[in-house]
Amino acid sequence: MSGADLILGIETSCDDTSVALVDRGGRVIACETVSQFDIHAEFGGVFPELASRAHLEAVLPTVDKVLKAIDSDTGRLRAIGVTRGPGLIGSLIVGMNTAQALGLAWGKPVFGVNHLRGHLRSPDLDEKRITYPALLLLVSGGHTLLCHMTSTTEITVLGTTRDDSVGETYDKVARMLDLGMPGGPALDRLARAGRAVHRFPRPMIREGYEFSFSGLKSSVARMLEKDPDVDRADVAASFVAACLDVLGTKVRRALGEYEAKSLVVVGGVAASPQIRDLVGEICAKTGVQPCLPPLKWATDNAAMIALATWDYVDRSEPTDMRTVPSMSLAAW
Repeated sequence: MSGADLILGIETSCDDTSVALVDRGGRVIACETVSQFDIHAEFGGVFPELASRAHLEAVLPTVDKVLKAIDSDTGRLRAIGVTRGPGLIGSLIVGMNTAQALGLAWGKPVFGVNHLRGHLRSPDLDEKRITYPALLLLVSGGHTLLCHMTSTTEITVLGTTRDDSVGETYDKVARMLDLGMPGGPALDRLARAGRAVHRFPRPMIREGYEFSFSGLKSSVARMLEKDPDVDRADVAASFVAACLDVLGTKVRRALGEYEAKSLVVVGGVAASPQIRDLVGEICAKTGVQPCLPPLKWATDNAAMIALATWDYVDRSEPTDMRTVPSMSLAAW
């Protein structure tokens, strides 16, 4: 390979500093991610100011490490893509300022990328998996979205959450159960050991494509307050069953109404084995192709940002370089 055939992606939307090199076909040349788990563990969640400080310390050394994969030959770079939102404002600013400074120094265009569009592109990392039209379920710590896609750029949002995202609810319930960080994987593991014997509410399950998870979270809290000795594994299993029931019902409803060749499930919660089992069951019954990112690309990473940047390059339009902590999937 020669010429300007790679994108350098930078992702600092929350608490992981990630840098990657990705070609147009989704082949990941290099990706390095620096976790801040040890920094935030004692707080039970991400402490924004500490996150941005950690990004400042980690981002340039991580860029240098990734560039070693191409002998630091910046001539190989077509552009730099960096997350501009959604996310924590301080963390986003560190990534954006770094990318713009590197772009100026190297004479490379810089594109501000929507983090959600990065997740959308994550299944096509390493190999192309999505066949259009497709139904997309984005489930993460900050978002729950159900969309219909006819291409990587033509997306119709069918519904989103009115309050907590499913990933946020997972994390909050994990804290109630004293499972530590990261809460989601620990909750899934505990649920595997329990039985879904408690009937928690399924908010809005019969209503279109909108989601709501705050009532489910509150119901778990009330049960734990009322009966501190209740079997924690059964609570976890019952909570996960309620989440899966809501998500599965909405997805099946959409598949009955919209044409889809692929069911695409992305975002950090897409790493959940229970979610992956659910996708397999739905696709086996409907004949739709299951399409999930490899586990290593399900959570936040710079490879997905780099791949999404190719879509921005192809648009040939000026990119908005403002950081936007709250950003919809429709935005570029």
